Amino acid sequence: MHRPRSIRPLSCLRPHGFSSFIHRDFHLAPPFLLDDYTPRYQLLSSIDASKKRSSSYAHLRNCNLCPRLCGVNRYERTGACLIGAETVTVNVIAPHFGEEPCVQGHSGSGSVFFSGCNLRCVFCQNHDIAHQKKGFNLTPEDLGEWYMKLQTLGNVHNINLITPEHVVPQVVLSILHARDLGLNIPIIYNTSAFNSLKSIELLDGLKDTTSKRLLKVDRYTEAAMESIKAMHAQVGDLCFTPDGIAKKGLLVRHLVMPGYETEGEEIMRSVAENVSRDVFVNIMEQYRPDAHVGKPKRPRRAARLKSGDKSETSELVRYPEINRPVSEREISAVRQSAEKAGLWRFCDPPRHDGFAL
Repeated sequence: MHRPRSIRPLSCLRPHGFSSFIHRDFHLAPPFLLDDYTPRYQLLSSIDASKKRSSSYAHLRNCNLCPRLCGVNRYERTGACLIGAETVTVNVIAPHFGEEPCVQGHSGSGSVFFSGCNLRCVFCQNHDIAHQKKGFNLTPEDLGEWYMKLQTLGNVHNINLITPEHVVPQVVLSILHARDLGLNIPIIYNTSAFNSLKSIELLDGLKDTTSKRLLKVDRYTEAAMESIKAMHAQVGDLCFTPDGIAKKGLLVRHLVMPGYETEGEEIMRSVAENVSRDVFVNIMEQYRPDAHVGKPKRPRRAARLKSGDKSETSELVRYPEINRPVSEREISAVRQSAEKAGLWRFCDPPRHDGFAL
């Protein structure tokens, strides 16, 4: 019987003193398994680090960090995100256990929830901090020292920067400062993907893992796909160390929206065809009506509705089309479309005691 080509004996066990031997097949580690890992920011030369510091200050003087391209000098005034240049506003810094198993592990992900956002999604699940400046102000140096506290006191697996698109220069400065203090765990750039390519370029060499929430907003799809492709070119597909913790690569999150499963299917096909069929995907089902969704319409508009104005919808609440939870059918449709497109690495619950690789 011929042995399948995909299975090759890598080692034979020859008990000492025996003329015969027992052989055992060993498989090469998959390309997504790392024996060891050094964070990318540790590999930056002092010259490259200096260049990134200079670029960070330049971006703040003529802000082009997202597709809005406000162009404001953030040392003098703010743009759409409402955040200036000297500090960032942070709502929470703490070990977090609400992420994917490969991200949070057993000690938690060192999450930094930034206040403010360059988007204004009507259904935002974190609207209480994203739509307003709410929290405490930190300089980049303060922020880097918090990373060290998360590493040394929290023993977290990574530093997880949540919604940092509008503070990329300060984030860059904070990572470089923390590196000088001894930071040695991966950096996750946990983004909505509404970035400019300039900000992705500024982050090159600093982040290790990138996580995206794909949203349906004006000009979002084009900007998001450009960002995803650029980030994949920088960090590749998601890879793990043997303990099941993600160390480098791309993780795409897609929040399934009620009534928008067709768009979700198109996104899955686009990721498979334009990025990689080996992208690690989390198809998220936790959408719920929030922020402005389901709120009563303004009195004047509601009065027109009651008077029979046919130019308006018959609903008396805002955004009625997404004012419900997502259904199992919609989630299943997106998942099936992803599999049909050739995607196969999903964030599913493990069928054993351990992590899903």
